[in-house]
Amino acid sequence: MNLEAQLTALRNQSADLTLAERAELSCRIAKKLEKIGEYEAGCEALAEFWPDRNGPPKLDDLNESTKAEILLRAGALAGWLGGADQTTGSQETAKSLITQSMEIFEGLEQSEEAADARGELALCYWREGSYDEARIYLAEALSRLGDENSDLKAVLLIRAGIVEVDTQRFDKAIRFYNEANPLVEGSQDHALKGGFHIAYGLVFRRLATPENREDYMDRALIEYAAASFHFEEAGNERALARVENNLGYLFFTIGRYKDAHSHLDRAHHLFLKLKDVGTAAQVDDTRARTLLAQGHVAEAERLVRSAVRVLERGDQQAVLAEALTTQGVALARLGNRPRAKVLLERAIEVAETTGDLEGAGRAKLSIIEEFGEKIPAKELVVIYRSAIELLKHSQDPSTGKRLIACADKLLDTVGRLDGKDRESQDQTWEGFSLKEHVRNGERAVIERALRDAGGSVTRAARLLGFRHHQSLISIINSRHKELLETRSAVRKRRRHLFSPPRKIKKKVVEVRPKPAASEISILHVEDNKVVARLIQDTLGAEGMHVDSCISGTTALEVLKNDAPYDAIIVDNDLPGLSGLELVLRVRSMAHRRNTTILMLSGDDCEKEAWRAGVNAFLRKPEAVDRVASTITRLLEERKERRD
Repeated sequence: MNLEAQLTALRNQSADLTLAERAELSCRIAKKLEKIGEYEAGCEALAEFWPDRNGPPKLDDLNESTKAEILLRAGALAGWLGGADQTTGSQETAKSLITQSMEIFEGLEQSEEAADARGELALCYWREGSYDEARIYLAEALSRLGDENSDLKAVLLIRAGIVEVDTQRFDKAIRFYNEANPLVEGSQDHALKGGFHIAYGLVFRRLATPENREDYMDRALIEYAAASFHFEEAGNERALARVENNLGYLFFTIGRYKDAHSHLDRAHHLFLKLKDVGTAAQVDDTRARTLLAQGHVAEAERLVRSAVRVLERGDQQAVLAEALTTQGVALARLGNRPRAKVLLERAIEVAETTGDLEGAGRAKLSIIEEFGEKIPAKELVVIYRSAIELLKHSQDPSTGKRLIACADKLLDTVGRLDGKDRESQDQTWEGFSLKEHVRNGERAVIERALRDAGGSVTRAARLLGFRHHQSLISIINSRHKELLETRSAVRKRRRHLFSPPRKIKKKVVEVRPKPAASEISILHVEDNKVVARLIQDTLGAEGMHVDSCISGTTALEVLKNDAPYDAIIVDNDLPGLSGLELVLRVRSMAHRRNTTILMLSGDDCEKEAWRAGVNAFLRKPEAVDRVASTITRLLEERKERRD
């Protein structure tokens, strides 16, 4: 569908139409645009009657039915846009507009339109995580339609199924989808068909992993493929991005992390292109869970922390609770237990307040899983019992497995405490040394941090909360020399390779000694010396060899040669050749076509960077601390592709 043509036609036709006819035409086009995910364009179609999306529509001189239709369309768009840009109070605004339309339709005895309004109202409650309210409005809408077979009934049945999936009641969801299936098959609406297949695929995806059912996994992939086809036919790019996100989650759950990142990259890129920061944050939460599963805990925490900040601005409380749970788990694994416990408790509060009992139950299980050994037995029992109560209606097999695992942890904790109580009867203070006791505890914590950091003192220091790794080295050398063997080998630090000053016309490139075969070699193209020094220090601490250039032109000359660089980090705003131009030129070189390229830039050029051929984009300066982990991940993925 050509959006410009639709809107131009609307403006051209309006001159010869009455006010009521213009209103009806505006609503009709706005609904078409909403159906394909073009919410901003939908608002533009309604601009004559809804000039300010933060204010009420202008309904003067319109009949009651037309007033109700404008209120409904404005409310629906407000709800979708609020989810996309995370506007605070957007769902309440949407609910107010839709409720007004519903009351008018009911007063006019327009049952189908009233059912449509109830379905839109249910969506607002669903976005907030108020699943019981959403369920009630959908049931009332379906009862008003009766036995009528229509696209609207199919839409309502699909939404009812989505609510049941989110509350882990899969049997009910499948019943709704089976009832919707013949209606969908008889429809010519590709957007409706795509919505059915992506929702149905979600059921099979949720059931596949816990039950280890390959047939369910295959069915989920088939449903997602069908959804992509129909959304493409409908021209709904936003829905295509949702399919990519779902595929990313699917591959994450079965441990195919490379495939998961690939789909999540595409989803994130599409959502940012559409300025849908809310759903892009949900993609970040999914990626953070994937990184947690891979053991990249610090990177996962940074990513989900950013997602939480975005989601806190909006009304999608159930989604926020999930992200808070992810962040809490990540912080617990980084050793920041007090902050982690605060976040998990907040996730429970947010989920319970909005009515998402499943989310609250899952967060409580996370507390047991991450803190079981640190929580008093009585408190642990209380948490476990409340989790059982919250999750008692869940039909998700993974939930049952988590409950069993948590029960085992609870029994182990109680058993150990019981053993300690018996031992304490024979214990005395003879020979006890508080200093030695504290030192042993310190040694155990440092040993665990070094183990979790793979022997890297720098990473272990971060896990332990030190500002500089030298502090940890000093403690090990003075008090715990026996831990020296657990450290990884210390690599020799190297200096920058800076290009000549700009005032010298002839560019001279210094030839450096070739790095050891086992060392990762990076070319960093950046004219800001502070940033260049920071990246060199950060990557050098991870054992990587970094050469630096201050201009795109110099970097191009270096890259034309056979210097063995594993990855290139490039800014966009450079003297001479820009970063985007450099990436395009590098990708045209046969010997650099598969080289990993990361753009680290403060420019708003992510869309153009992906098109040029980068493997990742990070924004400067806030994402500088993610460079090392991103480079490591990209190189691991490249190695897997080769293998």
